[in-house]
Amino acid sequence: MIKDRFKLIIWDFDGVIADTEKLWLANRQKLLNDVYGLNWDFNTTNHHLGGMSDKTKKHVLEKLGIKTDDAFWKKSIEMDLNTMKNGFDLSPNIEEIFKLKNFKQCIATGGTRSKTLKKLEVVDISSFFTLDQVFTADMVKHGKPEPDIFLLAAKTMNEKPENTLVIEDSIAGITAAFRAKMTPVAYVGCDMNNNPDYIQKIKNLGVKYIFDNMSALKNWLLS
Repeated sequence: MIKDRFKLIIWDFDGVIADTEKLWLANRQKLLNDVYGLNWDFNTTNHHLGGMSDKTKKHVLEKLGIKTDDAFWKKSIEMDLNTMKNGFDLSPNIEEIFKLKNFKQCIATGGTRSKTLKKLEVVDISSFFTLDQVFTADMVKHGKPEPDIFLLAAKTMNEKPENTLVIEDSIAGITAAFRAKMTPVAYVGCDMNNNPDYIQKIKNLGVKYIFDNMSALKNWLLS
């Protein structure tokens, strides 16, 4: 049974707990176009930067010949915080999984600590996750697609990688889960990922478990 094989669930936040990845990417798209005149559309921005921490995004941009400075990233965070004022919702029915007692659960996100705490305030899930169950990109040397954050989360939660499920939506996050020797579960219920092309890309990575709604994911976890 799934609940007997796996002991820990690690949740990504953006695109999984809430459909927010598209919000931050739209902000990065606008700022990159405004500052560097790139004329990127959303799909191009997602292709290069989707699912990564900002510090990983910075390295990717440098490889593309786009050198960003501290002012750029400060402005990008200001844009994100302003976007949060409009609020956003949890993925439907996800709280039913948070309530499960069969697993330890924690969050490991590519966001910074300060930004993540703001996001947690918006969705108000402090009754399910204490601060020591929240792991952020600034706690490790390398962001996703490297496995550092997932390995830190499992070690802190006192579970082995082979007993850990990682619920992710992005290619970078799924790659990090594989590199951590954990089992990735792909959630494709958010707007930007729920399409045949993206689902095929996930399958090509070797992901066996793919869900587009949390009720089905819950039933699988209890199977």
